Amino acid sequence: MSDKKKPTDLSIWLGLSDNTFTRQKTVKFGDATAVNSGRFYSILAVVLLFAAWIIASVFNLVEPFFWPTIDGTWDRFIKLVTEGFRNVPLWEHVGISVYRVLSGVFFGTLVGVPLGFAMGLSPVGRGIFDPIVEFMRPIPPLALIPLIILWFGIDEFAKIFLLFLASLFIMTIAAWAGVSSVRISKVHAAYSLGASKFQILRHVILPNALPEIFTGLRTSMGVCWGTVVAAELVAANKGLGSMIMIAKNFLQTDTVVIGIIIIGLIGYAIEMLMRRLERWLIPWKGKG
Repeated sequence: MSDKKKPTDLSIWLGLSDNTFTRQKTVKFGDATAVNSGRFYSILAVVLLFAAWIIASVFNLVEPFFWPTIDGTWDRFIKLVTEGFRNVPLWEHVGISVYRVLSGVFFGTLVGVPLGFAMGLSPVGRGIFDPIVEFMRPIPPLALIPLIILWFGIDEFAKIFLLFLASLFIMTIAAWAGVSSVRISKVHAAYSLGASKFQILRHVILPNALPEIFTGLRTSMGVCWGTVVAAELVAANKGLGSMIMIAKNFLQTDTVVIGIIIIGLIGYAIEMLMRRLERWLIPWKGKG
């Protein structure tokens, strides 16, 4: 019997010990699947950051950087939860921002994935859309705000449309990359078994493209969260971005920091959810 202690579930979850899968790896450096979760170091990093904030607050080291103290920020958070911001409950600011981001990503995916497939599977599609996508992709969404106001006014549609554009070209490139990564040997094997073009698309191309599409979704979600502040500059009186900008005008840095933290936490939660969905829906990722 081996003298080595069996790693506990907690140590495995924290990433301090190898799990059953990673213990079988003989070579780990260079193999991304052999990397542990590293949750212990994530928790340690967060604890150290909060400790630094507490120490800086106690010794009044935050004032020169226009950064609020941690106790002042907590008091402001309690006030926002109980009284809201400018007569609007905090949860409503959060909800409308989440709705705008998810709407932009949803419609960007709905349009971008078929565009990417068309560019990857058809010379006509590639010829038509490639110059448009490559021209528009480097343009930051912020540069489009004046045109969007002229075209669509300052209603809700304008904000969602800006986030839609932020997501569209990311999803198009991701879908195109996914189609381009399909091994031709799999396509030939499917044809040799009598598969139709629709069956090739459904059972060969789409499953192989899904990992790239999910990567695009995660990137798109992050970009849209980064753009939501700009989207809510378009005459918005609700939303986290609007709350941050209004608070900035009145030098309420504690409210600004709270808005930033909430955006970061929601973005992180969505990223974790996307990772779990990816592991559930695409178990074949990285397995050839």
